[in-house]
Amino acid sequence: MINISEHRITNLRTTAKQPPLVQPPQRSTVAQGAVQIRIKNSQSSGDRLSQSKSMVLQESDLPQKPISRHRRNQSQHNVLVPGGSETLEPLVQLKGEHLNVAKISESGKKQRKNWTLMWSILTSDQLLLYKERQQETSQKPGSKTDVVQLCGAFIEWTTEKSSRKNVFQITTNTGSEYLLQTDSYSTASKWYDAIRKTIDSSTKADGGLPLRRSNSTEYLPRHSSLPGYGSASPNAKQRNPVHRRSINMFGSSKLKHSTSDSADKNGVKNRLKKFIIRRPSMKTLQEKGLIKDRIFGCHLLTLCEREGTTVPQFVRICLDAVDKRGLEVDGIYRVSGNLATIQKLRFIVDQEEDLDLDHSQWEDIHVVTGALKMFFRELPEPLFPFRFFQPFVEAIKIKEPTHKVQAMKKLIQELPKPNQDTMKLLFSHLHRVLAFSRKNLMSTQGIGIVFGPTLMWPELDAGNMAFNMVYQNQIVEFILIESRQIFNLDRK
Repeated sequence: MINISEHRITNLRTTAKQPPLVQPPQRSTVAQGAVQIRIKNSQSSGDRLSQSKSMVLQESDLPQKPISRHRRNQSQHNVLVPGGSETLEPLVQLKGEHLNVAKISESGKKQRKNWTLMWSILTSDQLLLYKERQQETSQKPGSKTDVVQLCGAFIEWTTEKSSRKNVFQITTNTGSEYLLQTDSYSTASKWYDAIRKTIDSSTKADGGLPLRRSNSTEYLPRHSSLPGYGSASPNAKQRNPVHRRSINMFGSSKLKHSTSDSADKNGVKNRLKKFIIRRPSMKTLQEKGLIKDRIFGCHLLTLCEREGTTVPQFVRICLDAVDKRGLEVDGIYRVSGNLATIQKLRFIVDQEEDLDLDHSQWEDIHVVTGALKMFFRELPEPLFPFRFFQPFVEAIKIKEPTHKVQAMKKLIQELPKPNQDTMKLLFSHLHRVLAFSRKNLMSTQGIGIVFGPTLMWPELDAGNMAFNMVYQNQIVEFILIESRQIFNLDRK
Protein backbone atom coordinates (compact mmCIF):
# COMPACT_ATOMS: atom_id res chain seq x y z
CA MET A 1 0.00 0.00 0.00
CA ILE A 2 2.85 2.36 0.76
CA ASN A 3 4.41 1.70 -2.65
CA ILE A 4 1.17 2.43 -4.47
CA SER A 5 0.69 5.76 -2.66
CA GLU A 6 4.26 6.79 -3.38
CA HIS A 7 3.77 5.87 -7.04
CA ARG A 8 0.62 8.09 -7.28
CA ILE A 9 2.32 11.02 -5.59
CA THR A 10 5.23 10.70 -8.02
CA ASN A 11 2.82 10.78 -10.98
CA LEU A 12 1.17 13.94 -9.66
CA ARG A 13 4.50 15.70 -9.30
CA THR A 14 5.49 14.60 -12.79
CA THR A 15 2.29 15.84 -14.39
CA ALA A 16 2.50 19.16 -12.59
CA LYS A 17 5.67 19.99 -14.54
CA GLN A 18 4.08 19.18 -17.90
CA PRO A 19 2.50 21.93 -19.98
CA PRO A 20 -1.31 22.12 -19.70
CA LEU A 21 -3.25 19.93 -22.09
CA VAL A 22 -6.37 22.12 -21.98
CA GLN A 23 -7.04 24.13 -25.12
CA PRO A 24 -9.23 27.20 -24.87
CA PRO A 25 -12.67 26.09 -25.99
CA GLN A 26 -14.17 28.06 -28.81
CA ARG A 27 -17.58 29.48 -27.80
CA SER A 28 -18.24 26.67 -25.35
CA THR A 29 -18.43 26.42 -21.59
CA VAL A 30 -15.72 25.13 -19.25
CA ALA A 31 -17.84 22.15 -18.44
CA GLN A 32 -17.92 21.14 -22.12
CA GLY A 33 -14.13 21.52 -22.36
CA ALA A 34 -13.68 19.27 -19.37
CA VAL A 35 -15.82 16.60 -20.98
CA GLN A 36 -13.85 16.77 -24.22
CA ILE A 37 -10.52 16.41 -22.41
CA ARG A 38 -11.67 13.37 -20.50
CA ILE A 39 -12.91 11.69 -23.70
CA LYS A 40 -9.76 12.30 -25.73
CA ASN A 41 -7.24 11.40 -23.05
CA SER A 42 -8.87 8.48 -21.26
CA GLN A 43 -5.92 6.03 -21.63
CA SER A 44 -5.59 4.78 -18.12
CA SER A 45 -6.83 5.45 -14.63
CA GLY A 46 -3.55 7.07 -13.63
CA ASP A 47 -3.56 9.30 -16.69
CA ARG A 48 -7.14 10.36 -16.13
CA LEU A 49 -6.32 11.34 -12.59
CA SER A 50 -3.27 13.33 -13.60
CA GLN A 51 -5.01 15.06 -16.51
CA SER A 52 -8.00 16.08 -14.39
CA LYS A 53 -5.66 17.43 -11.75
CA SER A 54 -3.74 19.32 -14.42
CA MET A 55 -6.95 20.86 -15.75
CA VAL A 56 -7.94 22.14 -12.32
CA LEU A 57 -4.53 23.67 -11.69
CA GLN A 58 -4.62 25.56 -14.99
CA GLU A 59 -8.21 26.87 -14.67
CA SER A 60 -6.98 30.38 -13.89
CA ASP A 61 -5.41 30.58 -17.33
CA LEU A 62 -8.74 30.12 -19.08
CA PRO A 63 -10.76 33.14 -20.18
CA GLN A 64 -13.25 34.00 -17.43
CA LYS A 65 -16.90 34.02 -18.49
CA PRO A 66 -19.86 34.28 -16.14
CA ILE A 67 -21.99 31.16 -16.07
CA SER A 68 -25.59 31.19 -14.90
CA ARG A 69 -26.22 28.33 -12.50
CA HIS A 70 -30.01 28.58 -12.71
CA ARG A 71 -31.73 26.03 -14.84
CA ARG A 72 -34.13 28.49 -16.49
CA ASN A 73 -31.26 30.64 -17.78
CA GLN A 74 -29.73 27.79 -19.83
CA SER A 75 -31.58 29.07 -22.86
CA GLN A 76 -29.16 32.02 -22.89
CA HIS A 77 -26.15 29.81 -23.55
CA ASN A 78 -24.88 29.68 -27.14
CA VAL A 79 -24.09 26.42 -28.91
CA LEU A 80 -21.96 25.64 -31.96
CA VAL A 81 -23.65 24.37 -35.08
CA PRO A 82 -22.02 23.04 -38.20
CA GLY A 83 -20.97 25.81 -40.49
CA GLY A 84 -19.93 28.22 -37.70
CA SER A 85 -23.20 30.26 -37.60
CA GLU A 86 -24.68 31.22 -34.21
CA THR A 87 -28.33 30.66 -33.27
CA LEU A 88 -30.33 30.85 -30.10
CA GLU A 89 -31.77 27.78 -28.46
CA PRO A 90 -35.50 27.42 -28.90
CA LEU A 91 -37.36 29.33 -26.23
CA VAL A 92 -38.89 27.27 -23.47
CA GLN A 93 -42.65 27.39 -23.73
CA LEU A 94 -44.45 27.47 -20.37
CA LYS A 95 -47.59 25.38 -20.42
CA GLY A 96 -50.25 25.25 -17.81
CA GLU A 97 -49.96 27.39 -14.71
CA HIS A 98 -52.43 29.52 -12.84
CA LEU A 99 -51.65 33.27 -12.70
CA ASN A 100 -53.68 36.21 -11.46
CA VAL A 101 -54.44 38.41 -14.48
CA ALA A 102 -56.07 41.83 -14.71
CA LYS A 103 -56.72 43.67 -17.99
CA ILE A 104 -56.53 47.40 -17.24
CA SER A 105 -56.55 48.82 -20.77
CA GLU A 106 -57.69 47.78 -24.23
CA SER A 107 -56.37 49.67 -27.26
CA GLY A 108 -55.50 52.64 -25.05
CA LYS A 109 -58.92 52.79 -23.34
CA LYS A 110 -58.82 52.27 -19.60
CA GLN A 111 -60.80 49.46 -18.03
CA ARG A 112 -61.71 48.67 -14.47
CA LYS A 113 -59.09 46.48 -12.81
CA ASN A 114 -60.54 43.09 -11.99
CA TRP A 115 -58.20 40.29 -10.92
CA THR A 116 -59.06 36.83 -12.28
CA LEU A 117 -57.26 33.52 -11.80
CA MET A 118 -56.37 32.43 -15.35
CA TRP A 119 -54.81 29.25 -16.74
CA SER A 120 -51.83 30.69 -18.63
CA ILE A 121 -49.89 29.14 -21.54
CA LEU A 122 -46.88 30.76 -23.21
CA THR A 123 -46.24 29.94 -26.89
CA SER A 124 -43.59 31.20 -29.28
CA ASP A 125 -45.35 34.54 -29.87
CA GLN A 126 -48.51 34.58 -27.73
CA LEU A 127 -49.69 34.34 -24.16
CA LEU A 128 -52.93 32.35 -24.02
CA LEU A 129 -55.25 32.92 -21.09
CA TYR A 130 -58.05 30.50 -20.19
CA LYS A 131 -60.68 30.77 -17.50
CA GLU A 132 -60.62 27.02 -16.88
CA ARG A 133 -57.84 24.49 -17.09
CA GLN A 134 -59.66 22.05 -19.36
CA GLN A 135 -59.97 24.72 -22.04
CA GLU A 136 -56.32 24.13 -22.87
CA THR A 137 -57.20 21.02 -24.88
CA SER A 138 -60.46 22.40 -26.24
CA GLN A 139 -60.47 23.14 -29.94
CA LYS A 140 -63.85 24.83 -30.05
CA PRO A 141 -63.94 28.36 -31.48
CA GLY A 142 -63.74 30.99 -28.78
CA SER A 143 -62.39 28.60 -26.16
CA LYS A 144 -59.55 31.04 -25.41
CA THR A 145 -60.62 33.80 -23.07
CA ASP A 146 -57.88 36.18 -24.19
CA VAL A 147 -54.82 36.13 -26.43
CA VAL A 148 -51.94 38.50 -25.71
CA GLN A 149 -49.81 39.18 -28.80
CA LEU A 150 -46.21 39.43 -27.61
CA CYS A 151 -44.67 40.62 -30.88
CA GLY A 152 -43.64 44.24 -30.29
CA ALA A 153 -44.90 44.20 -26.71
CA PHE A 154 -43.19 45.61 -23.61
CA ILE A 155 -42.87 44.05 -20.16
CA GLU A 156 -41.87 45.64 -16.86
CA TRP A 157 -42.19 45.14 -13.12
CA THR A 158 -44.63 47.53 -11.49
CA THR A 159 -45.51 48.53 -7.95
CA GLU A 160 -47.73 51.50 -8.83
CA LYS A 161 -50.60 49.75 -10.59
CA SER A 162 -51.44 47.37 -7.74
CA SER A 163 -50.80 46.92 -4.04
CA ARG A 164 -50.12 43.23 -4.57
CA LYS A 165 -46.60 41.84 -4.61
CA ASN A 166 -44.76 40.32 -7.59
CA VAL A 167 -46.76 42.20 -10.23
CA PHE A 168 -45.48 42.80 -13.74
CA GLN A 169 -47.18 44.54 -16.66
CA ILE A 170 -47.37 43.64 -20.34
CA THR A 171 -48.16 46.41 -22.83
CA THR A 172 -48.93 45.27 -26.37
CA ASN A 173 -48.10 47.26 -29.48
CA THR A 174 -51.78 48.22 -29.78
CA GLY A 175 -51.91 49.82 -26.33
CA SER A 176 -53.58 47.02 -24.37
CA GLU A 177 -52.24 46.50 -20.85
CA TYR A 178 -52.25 43.38 -18.71
CA LEU A 179 -51.16 42.89 -15.10
CA LEU A 180 -49.88 39.44 -14.10
CA GLN A 181 -49.25 38.39 -10.51
CA THR A 182 -48.56 35.39 -8.33
CA ASP A 183 -47.70 35.10 -4.66
CA SER A 184 -44.53 33.14 -5.36
CA TYR A 185 -41.63 35.36 -6.45
CA SER A 186 -39.81 32.47 -8.12
CA THR A 187 -42.88 31.69 -10.24
CA ALA A 188 -43.39 35.33 -11.14
CA SER A 189 -39.70 35.73 -12.03
CA LYS A 190 -39.81 32.59 -14.16
CA TRP A 191 -42.77 33.88 -16.17
CA TYR A 192 -41.27 37.35 -16.42
CA ASP A 193 -38.00 36.04 -17.88
CA ALA A 194 -39.75 33.64 -20.25
CA ILE A 195 -42.17 36.28 -21.57
CA ARG A 196 -39.35 38.83 -21.98
CA LYS A 197 -37.30 36.36 -24.04
CA THR A 198 -40.36 35.53 -26.12
CA ILE A 199 -40.96 39.23 -26.77
CA ASP A 200 -37.35 39.75 -27.84
CA SER A 201 -37.33 36.69 -30.07
CA SER A 202 -40.65 37.39 -31.77
CA THR A 203 -39.83 41.09 -32.23
CA LYS A 204 -36.44 40.36 -33.82
CA ALA A 205 -37.99 37.74 -36.07
CA ASP A 206 -40.57 40.28 -37.20
CA GLY A 207 -37.95 42.91 -38.00
CA GLY A 208 -38.15 44.94 -34.78
CA LEU A 209 -41.81 45.96 -34.86
CA PRO A 210 -42.05 49.24 -32.94
CA LEU A 211 -44.67 50.22 -30.44
CA ARG A 212 -47.52 52.27 -31.85
CA ARG A 213 -49.98 54.52 -30.11
CA SER A 214 -53.56 53.39 -30.20
CA ASN A 215 -55.59 55.02 -33.01
CA SER A 216 -52.50 56.75 -34.33
CA THR A 217 -49.86 56.24 -36.98
CA GLU A 218 -47.11 57.66 -34.77
CA TYR A 219 -44.58 55.08 -33.60
CA LEU A 220 -42.73 55.06 -30.32
CA PRO A 221 -39.05 54.11 -29.91
CA ARG A 222 -38.27 50.54 -28.90
CA HIS A 223 -37.79 49.84 -25.24
CA SER A 224 -34.48 48.11 -25.79
CA SER A 225 -32.83 51.51 -26.09
CA LEU A 226 -34.08 52.62 -22.71
CA PRO A 227 -31.76 52.56 -19.70
CA GLY A 228 -32.43 49.80 -17.19
CA TYR A 229 -34.30 47.62 -19.66
CA GLY A 230 -34.80 44.04 -18.61
CA SER A 231 -34.48 44.49 -14.87
CA ALA A 232 -35.06 41.20 -13.15
CA SER A 233 -36.90 42.37 -10.07
CA PRO A 234 -39.14 45.18 -8.90
CA ASN A 235 -36.52 46.21 -6.33
CA ALA A 236 -34.09 47.08 -9.08
CA LYS A 237 -36.69 49.38 -10.58
CA GLN A 238 -37.24 51.19 -7.30
CA ARG A 239 -33.53 51.81 -6.83
CA ASN A 240 -33.32 53.96 -9.95
CA PRO A 241 -36.20 56.45 -10.25
CA VAL A 242 -34.78 57.75 -13.54
CA HIS A 243 -35.54 54.41 -15.18
CA ARG A 244 -39.09 54.55 -13.85
CA ARG A 245 -39.67 57.93 -15.46
CA SER A 246 -38.22 56.65 -18.73
CA ILE A 247 -40.44 53.62 -19.07
CA ASN A 248 -43.66 55.10 -17.70
CA MET A 249 -44.22 56.62 -21.12
CA PHE A 250 -45.41 53.23 -22.35
CA GLY A 251 -48.40 53.04 -20.02
CA SER A 252 -51.51 54.04 -21.86
CA SER A 253 -52.45 56.38 -19.03
CA LYS A 254 -49.10 58.13 -19.41
CA LEU A 255 -49.18 58.58 -23.18
CA LYS A 256 -48.99 62.15 -24.31
CA HIS A 257 -52.19 63.70 -25.51
CA SER A 258 -52.44 64.21 -29.21
CA THR A 259 -52.76 67.63 -30.78
CA SER A 260 -56.47 67.09 -31.33
CA ASP A 261 -57.01 66.42 -27.60
CA SER A 262 -55.25 69.66 -26.67
CA ALA A 263 -57.30 71.56 -29.25
CA ASP A 264 -60.51 70.10 -27.82
CA LYS A 265 -59.53 71.15 -24.30
CA ASN A 266 -58.71 74.67 -25.44
CA GLY A 267 -62.02 74.83 -27.31
CA VAL A 268 -64.01 73.83 -24.24
CA LYS A 269 -62.11 76.33 -22.11
CA ASN A 270 -62.79 79.13 -24.59
CA ARG A 271 -66.47 78.28 -24.80
CA LEU A 272 -66.82 78.30 -21.02
CA LYS A 273 -65.01 81.62 -20.84
CA LYS A 274 -67.32 83.17 -23.45
CA PHE A 275 -70.38 81.77 -21.66
CA ILE A 276 -69.32 83.32 -18.34
CA ILE A 277 -68.62 86.70 -19.97
CA ARG A 278 -71.87 86.79 -21.93
CA ARG A 279 -74.17 85.55 -19.17
CA PRO A 280 -76.84 88.12 -18.25
CA SER A 281 -76.71 90.08 -15.02
CA MET A 282 -78.96 89.42 -12.05
CA LYS A 283 -80.92 92.58 -12.78
CA THR A 284 -81.62 91.48 -16.37
CA LEU A 285 -82.84 88.07 -15.20
CA GLN A 286 -85.10 89.71 -12.64
CA GLU A 287 -86.56 92.07 -15.26
CA LYS A 288 -87.32 89.12 -17.54
CA GLY A 289 -88.97 87.27 -14.66
CA LEU A 290 -86.52 84.36 -14.76
CA ILE A 291 -85.38 85.07 -11.21
CA LYS A 292 -87.87 86.25 -8.65
CA ASP A 293 -86.93 88.20 -5.53
CA ARG A 294 -87.44 86.23 -2.38
CA ILE A 295 -89.43 87.40 0.62
CA PHE A 296 -87.32 85.75 3.30
CA GLY A 297 -83.86 87.27 3.49
CA CYS A 298 -84.79 90.38 1.51
CA HIS A 299 -83.98 93.82 2.88
CA LEU A 300 -87.03 95.46 4.47
CA LEU A 301 -86.76 98.69 2.43
CA THR A 302 -86.33 96.74 -0.84
CA LEU A 303 -89.28 94.48 -0.09
CA CYS A 304 -91.59 97.40 0.75
CA GLU A 305 -90.55 99.30 -2.39
CA ARG A 306 -91.27 96.24 -4.52
CA GLU A 307 -94.69 95.73 -2.93
CA GLY A 308 -95.48 99.46 -2.84
CA THR A 309 -96.28 99.42 0.91
CA THR A 310 -94.59 100.40 4.16
CA VAL A 311 -95.37 97.07 5.87
CA PRO A 312 -94.57 93.74 4.17
CA GLN A 313 -97.66 91.87 3.04
CA PHE A 314 -96.50 88.63 4.66
CA VAL A 315 -96.28 90.34 8.08
CA ARG A 316 -99.84 91.65 7.74
CA ILE A 317 -101.19 88.21 6.77
CA CYS A 318 -99.49 86.47 9.70
CA LEU A 319 -100.64 89.05 12.27
CA ASP A 320 -104.20 88.86 10.98
CA ALA A 321 -104.15 85.04 11.27
CA VAL A 322 -102.92 85.19 14.87
CA ASP A 323 -105.54 87.82 15.74
CA LYS A 324 -108.27 85.52 14.39
CA ARG A 325 -107.35 82.22 16.02
CA GLY A 326 -104.23 82.53 18.17
CA LEU A 327 -104.72 85.13 20.88
CA GLU A 328 -106.03 82.60 23.39
CA VAL A 329 -103.62 79.75 22.46
CA ASP A 330 -101.39 78.68 25.32
CA GLY A 331 -97.77 79.79 24.79
CA ILE A 332 -98.41 81.79 21.62
CA TYR A 333 -95.06 82.92 20.10
CA ARG A 334 -93.23 80.96 22.81
CA VAL A 335 -94.07 77.46 21.55
CA SER A 336 -92.26 76.40 18.37
CA GLY A 337 -94.09 74.94 15.39
CA ASN A 338 -93.10 72.03 13.15
CA LEU A 339 -89.92 73.10 11.35
CA ALA A 340 -90.65 71.10 8.19
CA THR A 341 -94.07 72.74 7.85
CA ILE A 342 -92.53 76.16 8.51
CA GLN A 343 -89.99 75.59 5.72
CA LYS A 344 -92.80 74.51 3.41
CA LEU A 345 -94.66 77.75 4.16
CA ARG A 346 -91.49 79.73 3.56
CA PHE A 347 -90.98 78.06 0.17
CA ILE A 348 -94.51 78.96 -0.93
CA VAL A 349 -94.03 82.58 0.14
CA ASP A 350 -90.68 82.86 -1.67
CA GLN A 351 -92.27 81.52 -4.86
CA GLU A 352 -94.89 84.27 -4.59
CA GLU A 353 -97.68 81.74 -4.77
CA ASP A 354 -101.14 82.47 -3.43
CA LEU A 355 -101.03 82.06 0.34
CA ASP A 356 -104.14 81.18 2.32
CA LEU A 357 -103.32 80.73 6.00
CA ASP A 358 -106.89 79.58 6.62
CA HIS A 359 -106.09 76.35 4.72
CA SER A 360 -106.09 73.13 6.76
CA GLN A 361 -102.35 72.56 6.27
CA TRP A 362 -101.69 75.76 8.27
CA GLU A 363 -104.17 74.96 11.01
CA ASP A 364 -101.35 74.87 13.61
CA ILE A 365 -101.04 78.53 14.60
CA HIS A 366 -97.52 77.90 15.93
CA VAL A 367 -96.40 77.29 12.34
CA VAL A 368 -97.61 80.78 11.42
CA THR A 369 -95.92 82.43 14.41
CA GLY A 370 -92.73 80.42 13.72
CA ALA A 371 -92.65 81.62 10.11
CA LEU A 372 -93.17 85.24 11.26
CA LYS A 373 -90.27 85.04 13.72
CA MET A 374 -88.08 83.43 11.02
CA PHE A 375 -88.89 86.32 8.65
CA PHE A 376 -87.61 88.88 11.17
CA ARG A 377 -84.51 86.79 12.06
CA GLU A 378 -83.45 86.47 8.41
CA LEU A 379 -83.62 90.16 7.60
CA PRO A 380 -80.18 91.36 6.38
CA GLU A 381 -80.61 94.31 8.76
CA PRO A 382 -82.91 93.86 11.77
CA LEU A 383 -86.10 95.79 12.40
CA PHE A 384 -84.06 97.95 14.80
CA PRO A 385 -81.30 99.03 12.37
CA PHE A 386 -77.65 98.52 13.31
CA ARG A 387 -76.90 102.22 13.68
CA PHE A 388 -79.73 102.55 16.22
CA PHE A 389 -78.62 99.66 18.44
CA GLN A 390 -76.33 101.66 20.73
CA PRO A 391 -78.69 104.67 21.03
CA PHE A 392 -81.49 102.34 22.16
CA VAL A 393 -79.13 100.77 24.72
CA GLU A 394 -78.26 104.22 26.07
CA ALA A 395 -81.96 105.17 26.21
CA ILE A 396 -82.91 102.08 28.22
CA LYS A 397 -80.29 103.03 30.81
CA ILE A 398 -82.12 106.28 31.63
CA LYS A 399 -83.45 106.12 35.18
CA GLU A 400 -86.27 108.65 34.95
CA PRO A 401 -89.33 106.96 33.30
CA THR A 402 -90.67 110.03 31.52
CA HIS A 403 -87.33 110.87 29.96
CA LYS A 404 -86.88 107.24 29.00
CA VAL A 405 -90.23 107.19 27.18
CA GLN A 406 -89.44 110.42 25.35
CA ALA A 407 -85.99 109.11 24.33
CA MET A 408 -87.48 105.88 22.99
CA LYS A 409 -90.24 107.71 21.12
CA LYS A 410 -87.74 110.09 19.53
CA LEU A 411 -85.50 107.22 18.33
CA ILE A 412 -88.47 105.34 16.82
CA GLN A 413 -89.58 108.44 14.94
CA GLU A 414 -86.09 108.69 13.43
CA LEU A 415 -86.35 105.19 11.96
CA PRO A 416 -87.03 104.69 8.22
CA LYS A 417 -90.74 104.69 7.37
CA PRO A 418 -90.97 100.89 6.66
CA ASN A 419 -89.22 100.09 9.96
CA GLN A 420 -91.38 102.55 11.90
CA ASP A 421 -94.72 101.38 10.46
CA THR A 422 -93.84 97.67 10.74
CA MET A 423 -92.75 98.17 14.36
CA LYS A 424 -95.97 100.04 15.18
CA LEU A 425 -98.15 97.30 13.66
CA LEU A 426 -96.21 94.53 15.43
CA PHE A 427 -96.23 96.10 18.89
CA SER A 428 -99.92 96.98 18.66
CA HIS A 429 -100.56 93.30 17.88
CA LEU A 430 -98.38 92.15 20.80
CA HIS A 431 -100.32 94.55 23.03
CA ARG A 432 -103.51 92.67 22.08
CA VAL A 433 -101.75 89.37 22.91
CA LEU A 434 -101.04 90.70 26.41
CA ALA A 435 -104.73 91.43 26.82
CA PHE A 436 -105.35 87.63 26.80
CA SER A 437 -102.40 86.82 29.08
CA ARG A 438 -104.64 84.90 31.51
CA LYS A 439 -105.46 82.38 28.74
CA ASN A 440 -102.26 82.32 26.68
CA LEU A 441 -100.00 82.66 29.75
CA MET A 442 -97.74 85.19 28.00
CA SER A 443 -96.31 88.12 29.96
CA THR A 444 -94.38 91.21 28.91
CA GLN A 445 -91.21 89.58 30.13
CA GLY A 446 -91.91 86.39 28.13
CA ILE A 447 -92.62 88.37 24.95
CA GLY A 448 -89.46 90.41 25.55
CA ILE A 449 -87.37 87.24 25.80
CA VAL A 450 -88.88 85.89 22.54
CA PHE A 451 -88.70 89.05 20.43
CA GLY A 452 -85.63 90.77 21.93
CA PRO A 453 -82.98 88.79 19.94
CA THR A 454 -85.40 88.52 16.98
CA LEU A 455 -85.93 92.23 16.38
CA MET A 456 -82.51 93.71 17.22
CA TRP A 457 -78.85 92.65 17.40
CA PRO A 458 -75.52 94.49 17.03
CA GLU A 459 -73.72 94.54 13.70
CA LEU A 460 -70.49 93.35 15.32
CA ASP A 461 -70.65 91.23 18.43
CA ALA A 462 -67.69 92.32 20.58
CA GLY A 463 -68.03 89.41 22.98
CA ASN A 464 -70.73 91.02 25.15
CA MET A 465 -73.52 88.79 23.93
CA ALA A 466 -74.91 88.20 27.44
CA PHE A 467 -75.11 91.92 28.18
CA ASN A 468 -76.56 92.65 24.76
CA MET A 469 -79.27 90.03 25.26
CA VAL A 470 -80.26 91.64 28.54
CA TYR A 471 -80.58 95.05 26.90
CA GLN A 472 -82.46 93.57 23.91
CA ASN A 473 -85.06 92.00 26.15
CA GLN A 474 -85.43 95.13 28.28
CA ILE A 475 -85.86 97.42 25.26
CA VAL A 476 -88.60 95.27 23.69
CA GLU A 477 -90.33 94.82 27.04
CA PHE A 478 -90.27 98.58 27.77
CA ILE A 479 -91.60 99.55 24.31
CA LEU A 480 -94.36 96.94 24.69
CA ILE A 481 -95.41 98.35 28.07
CA GLU A 482 -95.34 101.98 26.86
CA SER A 483 -96.61 101.21 23.33
CA ARG A 484 -99.76 103.31 23.69
CA GLN A 485 -97.78 106.44 24.49
CA ILE A 486 -94.84 105.76 22.16
CA PHE A 487 -96.96 104.89 19.11
CA ASN A 488 -99.99 107.00 19.98
CA LEU A 489 -102.26 103.94 19.79
CA ASP A 490 -105.22 105.74 21.44
CA ARG A 491 -105.52 108.19 18.55
CA LYS A 492 -107.83 107.18 15.76
